[in-house]
Amino acid sequence: MSVASRFDQLLLNIRLTSEQLEDARTKYDGVCKKLHDHYYTSEYTGSTKLLIGSYGKKTNIRPARDVDVIFKLPPDKYKTDSNYNYQSYLLQEVRDILQEKYPSSDIRGDGPVVVVNFSNDHFIEVVPAIELTSNKFYIPITTDGGYWKLDDPRALFKFIDDSDSSTNGNTRNLIRMIKRWQAVCSVPIKSMVIEIRAVLFLIDYENKDKSSMYYDWMVRDYFKQLIEKAGNEYKLPGLTEKIPYGDAWKSKAESAYSRAVKACEYESDKNEELATEEWKKIFGEDYWY
Repeated sequence: MSVASRFDQLLLNIRLTSEQLEDARTKYDGVCKKLHDHYYTSEYTGSTKLLIGSYGKKTNIRPARDVDVIFKLPPDKYKTDSNYNYQSYLLQEVRDILQEKYPSSDIRGDGPVVVVNFSNDHFIEVVPAIELTSNKFYIPITTDGGYWKLDDPRALFKFIDDSDSSTNGNTRNLIRMIKRWQAVCSVPIKSMVIEIRAVLFLIDYENKDKSSMYYDWMVRDYFKQLIEKAGNEYKLPGLTEKIPYGDAWKSKAESAYSRAVKACEYESDKNEELATEEWKKIFGEDYWY
């Protein structure tokens, strides 16, 4: 198999199946419909939810992970003059509503998120938020006595969408492959950091819009730049704070880079078997030839 064929197969192997996607849809619609029916008198159509995280950005992979979703609370739930931690109260209210429908589920509040655990694959992380201005949400934060954080998740979608369009779909493919490395090698790096670095890496990358025949070089060169950026930070459009990259993952990225360099050398020598062995150390058994 060619380099392109092997990387194309890897991407197929790590895509969520139609059954997994349907399972996720059933769960997040069930959660959001319960909340909608409590807070609104209209019929639930999905308009009061917004998928965020990997589902909203279309960067999800197997195995199935959590589904992050914003539930749009009515505007009158926005309060700033309370003498108590209103944001904590609001999170508890959402949790109690969901507990009615899912009494056997492990539902807990986790920061600004209410987590609904199911017995298989997916669990749903609900962020109750209020959309008071176009495209921007006020999210309840329970620390420091409670306050509202302004967020614009759609700006992050555009950040990735624009890059993916200008790179012939390579941005999302690169993100998915690096997320597979993250899972296989238990890398302590945030998915958002993987995504940010993919977009910024590809801006000036000479092979950014080339076919999957160049994916071996693309993965190798991504790791090289990722290592160079350890400890840095970046302010995403739509967010008020900078995202720190951290560096706890650096040694594992250095190992991955070393293996990718070796794999590319084997590819140049037309030694697919040895190249595959190196790629499998990065991507696991989903990579084969």
